[in-house]
Amino acid sequence: MEELRVVSVNIGEAESIQRHDRDGSTVVTGINKRPVPHSVRVGAAGLEGDAICNEKHHGGVDQAVYAYGVADYEWWSEQLQRRVEYGTFGDNLTIAGLPADMMAGDRLLIGNLILEVTAPRIPCATLAAIMNERDFGIRFRRAERPGFYFRVLNEGELRQGDAVTIVENPQDGVTMLELFRLAYDNSPSPDDLRRALAAPIAERLRRKFESRLGSTEA
Repeated sequence: MEELRVVSVNIGEAESIQRHDRDGSTVVTGINKRPVPHSVRVGAAGLEGDAICNEKHHGGVDQAVYAYGVADYEWWSEQLQRRVEYGTFGDNLTIAGLPADMMAGDRLLIGNLILEVTAPRIPCATLAAIMNERDFGIRFRRAERPGFYFRVLNEGELRQGDAVTIVENPQDGVTMLELFRLAYDNSPSPDDLRRALAAPIAERLRRKFESRLGSTEA
């Protein structure tokens, strides 16, 4: 089994990019993150110095840290036939040995830092712009390699090379891939929605599923 470790810590600065929508609008974003060689403080709001430009849809205490796997980067590099640099997907942490799926409530221990997984990444138009592919959101969805958002349970510092330990949620619950698929389901089962809502998921996702459950029960 591959050793779990942080291979890259990535920070984003606010920058303007042109999206691939109909009017070619420009958006200010911190999605294009770049590796840093020094240790970084991680607080409840995420990594110190990391730009969050659209707080309605990104960031917040339940989606403070985003992690993506080295294996996923290798897969995308093969699919796209070019090297995709760490941080391109907006990940704060690029982790070797990160599982393909995790259970809501699973935790990562990195030194004193404790992270709890809350949600899969749902792609947006800004990601398509970064990848320079108009329909990349569809491609990302079909790949089912979403990466994971985390809340910070205990603040700390981390840096490239740090060891990572996974502590699994002992309770039955819902996986990130199940949440990812449920987010796209146009006719979700009320039971699936209730099971998701019983888990410690991110608030944005919770509001989305509560609204859908209300619609199914109306």
